[in-house]
Amino acid sequence: MKKHFLSLAVVLAMMSCSNNDETLQVKQDQDLLTQKEINAKINKSLQETGDFSWMSQDVQTIWSAINYGENILTIGYGTSKNNFARSAEAENIKDDLIALVKSFEPVSAKGTSEVYVNEKINYLDVKVTNKETIKVLLQDSRVRYIEPAAYNFLESEAQAKSDSSGASGCGYSTATLNTNDYRTVTPGARVPWSFDAHNIPQAWNYSTGAGTTVAIVDSGLSPEQRWMNQYFNDGYSSGRMVQKYGTFVDSWWAWSDNYDGVNDKCGHGTSMASVATAPRNNDNLPVGVAYNANLVTYRAVENVVIDDYHEKRGIVEALTALANRSDVKVISMSLGSPFSIGNVSDAVKYAHSRGKMILAAGGTSTSFTTWYGVIFPASMSETVAVTGVKEGQYSKCDVCHTGSQIDFTVQMQRTNGTDNTVPVLSYYDGQANYVGGSSVATATTAGIATLIWAKHPTWSREQVLQKMKESADFYPNKHSEFGYGNIDALKAVQ
Repeated sequence: MKKHFLSLAVVLAMMSCSNNDETLQVKQDQDLLTQKEINAKINKSLQETGDFSWMSQDVQTIWSAINYGENILTIGYGTSKNNFARSAEAENIKDDLIALVKSFEPVSAKGTSEVYVNEKINYLDVKVTNKETIKVLLQDSRVRYIEPAAYNFLESEAQAKSDSSGASGCGYSTATLNTNDYRTVTPGARVPWSFDAHNIPQAWNYSTGAGTTVAIVDSGLSPEQRWMNQYFNDGYSSGRMVQKYGTFVDSWWAWSDNYDGVNDKCGHGTSMASVATAPRNNDNLPVGVAYNANLVTYRAVENVVIDDYHEKRGIVEALTALANRSDVKVISMSLGSPFSIGNVSDAVKYAHSRGKMILAAGGTSTSFTTWYGVIFPASMSETVAVTGVKEGQYSKCDVCHTGSQIDFTVQMQRTNGTDNTVPVLSYYDGQANYVGGSSVATATTAGIATLIWAKHPTWSREQVLQKMKESADFYPNKHSEFGYGNIDALKAVQ
């Protein structure tokens, strides 16, 4: 996998081919800030403002971060701050900027293999080994942002991601469901307790999601869970399809285009797809919210923490592809980063500009994110931010984030003497598991939005969103931590 260490033989071979490599000289630059110093600046900004922008940093900070991130620089360009979509004028700017960068770079950085240009939005990635390049770009009015594309702020995250403890949202566990956490409905499906808390089963008398398509941008879909594959039409679920795509590249080499396929290798994506769309089966398994909706899944990331170059690019490619599909109405993203990412932000705006409703998780605490507020991209005005609360009360779940950017909440942690969360289909065939956090809250809300859109197929995103607000507890007011609160799905579809 991309984060595994290279063998000593490979490392030595690479070093032997770089006798006069300027990158090696750059690494020895005594003026470089340490990663600890860079991270201190990021943490300070997060604590004081709730976000961090590379464009507000000096040349030395950006230059140092690039050197700790494979020398890859992301450049967002355009005619104005909000010019994220490609145009003829932007095409000329792109060509000019590539030429400008190459004029400052040594021969080794001029190869076409070291430049990536997105075809839908105005950004490119390029290898930069000259500090002067950074200075020039920061002064260019056509540059909307520059960011170290592969800098990993979450240093301690590397170990957390390597295990299956759930710190990164991954897990393959199965569980025997407590009988108090579900009830059985015809023809034999198990309704999670949280669905009843939001009147979702009652809403099924008016809408089941038929005729609509929901997309899950996450870690993919398990090939082993037949009820999310060949048995997707089972029981009372019929006439729908599931499509799987992969935009994630699993490689240590930044410029690789060796996509890693469509299959989930984390477990998180399967859980999110399940809670949104699992069939109303006759096999005593958990049902999804919109059990007659079509499903499109993207393996765009390795796990829920967006920190890798290929994860950022994978999300961008997934969102831009979905933005141009007329059948996709709702996009659910239960993943995020502590602070904004330029190209992902552009992709969210691109999809939003094409009428998509993008739901994003407000944040789930881990060992390295316990103090963060609402994470990115849920922090964006173009997304619908969701978090989880405890059963029957407005108290955030033990691991959930809250804040002023939150739009809706979902009851997903029990208060009946247990801390059980939401029953969903497991990664493995015919098995179930419990899943919690803002992730499951987001996928649940995506399912509710799908029910509304299926009931009113000609409605715009704004009309659907307004109905969601009107059907929530705090409307017409908005709570400072919980947004409009819990949605009553029955009220939303009537």
